[in-house]
Amino acid sequence: MIARPPVALPLLALAAFLALFAMVVGGWAPLESFDAAISDAFRGYGDQRPDLVSVLRLATDVAATVPFLVIGAVVSAGLLARAERRLAACCAVVTVVVPVLWSLMHWWVHSPRPSNGFVVVHSNGFPSGHTSNASALALLAVLLLWPRFARTGRVVTVALAAAFAIFIGLTRLALLAHWPADVLGGWLLALAVVPSTVYAVDRIAPRPRVPALSANRAPR
Repeated sequence: MIARPPVALPLLALAAFLALFAMVVGGWAPLESFDAAISDAFRGYGDQRPDLVSVLRLATDVAATVPFLVIGAVVSAGLLARAERRLAACCAVVTVVVPVLWSLMHWWVHSPRPSNGFVVVHSNGFPSGHTSNASALALLAVLLLWPRFARTGRVVTVALAAAFAIFIGLTRLALLAHWPADVLGGWLLALAVVPSTVYAVDRIAPRPRVPALSANRAPR
């Protein structure tokens, strides 16, 4: 069983993502000024803490594409081995679709990364791939584990998942690998894609109705 978040969540996330996308593509001056100011602050912070930058270079790669694909494949295979085909399908689709989407946008959308960053990446930057991967993994974990836990377990799961997604996003900013708009785009992309995948799989393979995420009651 997998929890289904409110339908409004992916719709609002998609609307926000499209609005942000339009501002990035259109070169909206206030957004560019905000991006530059935040990145300059992180540059100054990183220049004074080279040891921390070295640690973040290692930590950020937890959400790189290869680890994300490996984790997604292992979890999908494990769910399939337990005959949980619907859950395996959700996990497999998210594992494939999220990297494909942000990769296509990197190819299509001209959005250069900050110059002279603490890591060098030769591609466009919107949205952040690491952030998209981390957020998709975190949200998928919440939806998979939500029906299995009582209230305390759910709170801990959500807190850890949110902390992981936020941490990876911040590493991309601290390393000057992305602008803030890129990181926000990664968060929004995951919030739009993961719940939509759950609903799409349910549409293809109907199941008994399960209460929405916000209405689920903790088991006693």
